[in-house]
Amino acid sequence: MIDTRTAPYAAFLLRATLGTMFIAHALLKYAVFTLPGTARFFESLGLPGPLAYATFAAELIGGTLILAGLGTRWVSLALVPVLLGATWAHAGNGWLFSAPNGGWEYPAFLAATAVVQALLGDGRFALSSVIPNRKILGALA
Repeated sequence: MIDTRTAPYAAFLLRATLGTMFIAHALLKYAVFTLPGTARFFESLGLPGPLAYATFAAELIGGTLILAGLGTRWVSLALVPVLLGATWAHAGNGWLFSAPNGGWEYPAFLAATAVVQALLGDGRFALSSVIPNRKILGALA
């Protein structure tokens, strides 16, 4: 049974932490590894280098939208493939993310978290409760 008194706070906490995680992960690619360095890493995995730039943009923009509570359900679902890709990239490193080059359990957990966030939606404490989604989608088109 869901406690309707505390569920809005749980949805907000999940949305705030997931959005912040995506933003932080994007900034890590930018400030620490650099975007060209991230592109080289993608290429070392057999992925196209430009995919690193698309991943950076998806994480930064997606994280910002999730944090703000704008289209959270769809943005979270759209970012699941990014997290599954990260899970795949770290699969050979073992279970723990503290392993050399990071393990796969953290991105796998975040993929599940993004699915849960998609099931929950924006929640009460979101900009979408002030700005109708139809208006947001019109501005993005």
